[in-house]
Amino acid sequence: MEKRSHYWNGRWGRLARVDILLYSDGDRWVVEHRIGGLEGRSTMIEYEREDVALDRVRDLLAGTDDWRQL
Repeated sequence: MEKRSHYWNGRWGRLARVDILLYSDGDRWVVEHRIGGLEGRSTMIEYEREDVALDRVRDLLAGTDDWRQL
């Protein structure tokens, strides 16, 4: 699985940090929504199409956080 993009909400600390990652693996796309850093909770959802996965990433990025691409 290849990491395609990684976004971070710019906040430090286990309770405040949020990461959104996009992976590709052949014809599969996976969006990971991680709350609380590496030790926090993580949800991974698999998609068959890139455009649908990118829509999910955009939905997760919507809001007031100061998102940064890593």
